[in-house]
Amino acid sequence: MLPPNEKKTVMLTFDDGPGRALPRILEILHREEVKAAFFWQSRLLHHQRPWKEVIKAGHIIGSHSCKHRNLSRLSFQEQHSDLSRCKETIQKIIGQPINYFRPPFGQYNGDTLRAARELGMQVVMWRIASLDWELKADPPKIVDYVIDNLEDRAILLLHELPQTVEILPLLISQIKQAGYQFGLLD
Repeated sequence: MLPPNEKKTVMLTFDDGPGRALPRILEILHREEVKAAFFWQSRLLHHQRPWKEVIKAGHIIGSHSCKHRNLSRLSFQEQHSDLSRCKETIQKIIGQPINYFRPPFGQYNGDTLRAARELGMQVVMWRIASLDWELKADPPKIVDYVIDNLEDRAILLLHELPQTVEILPLLISQIKQAGYQFGLLD
């Protein structure tokens, strides 16, 4: 998913937005000169959210479904309908094509892949789940977990959460200190 590069590369991705933490995440990414991909639920996206700043800063916006349901439990038609509605809604608001999709909970099946393919979206999974949703009581453990599991070309799963905002500057700094650069999807 990440283009080949001579230097070790990782990619930051943020799920379950756009949410209240987005402006602070964007500030940190701007300050650290890091690009990321944001996988959004269309039900949370409206004209008042700072989606223009995401695009202007050169980040990627992808689909994360309409209602964050476990798609593998739905029929092909239900999955196709959900993915299509979500893609159309996001595209209508942001005025740009949506080329990437991340299944909620990382749960998918052959029908999910077929629906995404028919809609012209590439499915993007992750190599490292940060566990930011589980480690909210001890955010520094998020950084430790990610750093312990870093590998070249890893796609890192984060969420638009307060604890993620809290650790993001340190996480970026430690990833850089480990000899990695940040990349985007090809």
